[in-house]
Amino acid sequence: MDYVNLGKTGLKVSRICLGCMTYGAPATGELKGGRHAWALDEEQSQPFLRQALELGITFFDTANVYSSGASEEVLGRFLKGNARRESVVIATKVHGVMREEPNGRGLSRKAILHELDQSLRRLQTDYVDLYQIHRWDYATPIEETLEALHDAVKSGKVRYLGASSMFAWQLARALYLADQRGWSRFVSMQNHYNLLYREEEREMIPFCRSEGVGIIPWSPLARGRLARPWQVEFTKRYETDHFGRTLYAKTEDADRAVVDRLGAVAQQRGVPRAQLALAWLLGQPGITAPIVGATRAHHLADATAALSLELSTAETAALEEPYVPHPVAGFS
Repeated sequence: MDYVNLGKTGLKVSRICLGCMTYGAPATGELKGGRHAWALDEEQSQPFLRQALELGITFFDTANVYSSGASEEVLGRFLKGNARRESVVIATKVHGVMREEPNGRGLSRKAILHELDQSLRRLQTDYVDLYQIHRWDYATPIEETLEALHDAVKSGKVRYLGASSMFAWQLARALYLADQRGWSRFVSMQNHYNLLYREEEREMIPFCRSEGVGIIPWSPLARGRLARPWQVEFTKRYETDHFGRTLYAKTEDADRAVVDRLGAVAQQRGVPRAQLALAWLLGQPGITAPIVGATRAHHLADATAALSLELSTAETAALEEPYVPHPVAGFS
């Protein structure tokens, strides 16, 4: 495993981050109170968390809304019993609906400080290494959000701040205000970026690189679409992940060309598609650590193998050539 600084901070993170959205408590329907039908329960989740540690993955990402808090509980119990707190980096997020009441979501001062305490309780830790705003809150002044987050850092409950999925102008405004007021800056951007969705290359990624903001992309395999031939396998997640369908439903013809090209290059190289797709992502300028989900043993093995897979200029060009512009997706 390789370890690198997160942006221009001194925090070292593994170059693969284990995404824990899949772990927590399954729902009986498509989506119920933040619970997904395709989520794994605690017993099913533990082998993947253990495998991550064995592979040297020390960076774990979750969110308060995943499985309505159960993801944080599963991760917290596992790390409490299997790792020293100082040896792992725990990232979680705030913004989504946690309660059906006026202050049960969002990025107000009240919501942030309450949800942070709840996340700490579920994670069984005194502090979060990376506390991220899950989305932009249009109902709350960004100044209120930034000051509350700064106070959370100064209280010792948070080490670093991050953001996720927004327009570049919004991140620019947040960084400007933080610098102007002397508040803690966002040090990372968790954005939607993979071979099927490269719109972040236009503004967000160049801006992050210029500001020294670390980039930790979510859905690096496009909800599994880059791990197998086009629509050859319909998993439970594929069938019930409504949000995932909204990300790619309008671009299926263009996406199939990319998936087919990925398959051809992977066959020529003699490696799994997932390895190749992740190797491409890891080789992009400014990328710190893709956030990889795992529900089968080979998922994390493929991810770590991608670290040592170097693509030629011709292979990179071949993978990128079929891409066409996409509608902006993933901000809601």
